[in-house]
Amino acid sequence: MHLYLVRHPRPSVAANTCYGRTDLMVEEEELASARASLLPVLPKNAQLFSSPLQRCTGLADALASELGCPQPCYDDRLAEMHFGEWEMRLWDDIARDDIDAWTRDMAGYRPGGGESVLEVAQRVRNFRDELSEMALEHAIVVCHAGIIRLLAACEHGLSVPEMALYAAQKPHRIRYGELLVVDC
Repeated sequence: MHLYLVRHPRPSVAANTCYGRTDLMVEEEELASARASLLPVLPKNAQLFSSPLQRCTGLADALASELGCPQPCYDDRLAEMHFGEWEMRLWDDIARDDIDAWTRDMAGYRPGGGESVLEVAQRVRNFRDELSEMALEHAIVVCHAGIIRLLAACEHGLSVPEMALYAAQKPHRIRYGELLVVDC
């Protein structure tokens, strides 16, 4: 299977804001730019999956329509990590001790009382295992940078705890609207 992993367009939020699971809008210009760059390189008639957060669904709906794909499957397992009380706070306003606690336990710590990377890795693994059973030639997944890193980690044959550490420690360099293709 060819797995096309697409990060959502830039959401309408101030820079340096922790927004994980917060459901944010995307400006029409951002959506149009992402759509224009992705349409020439994505397969037509592929099965499309998406995070249920609106910064993903708008792009997923547009791509499905223009590529002749079936209606996207919105899956909660593809939503970004929930940062609890950190959501919608500037990163600089989060206590240094809390950031340091997360740094000491990247996989198990629950930032702001939300989800741990390990919990997110488990739900992503469950999604990936179910996707494998579908025996699709192509699948498009519109989601978030953290989820993309975890889905890519699945392809390395790592256990769920190893996936969590791999994704948590890997530098984040996935741009908004970027496409990563994984051959499974």
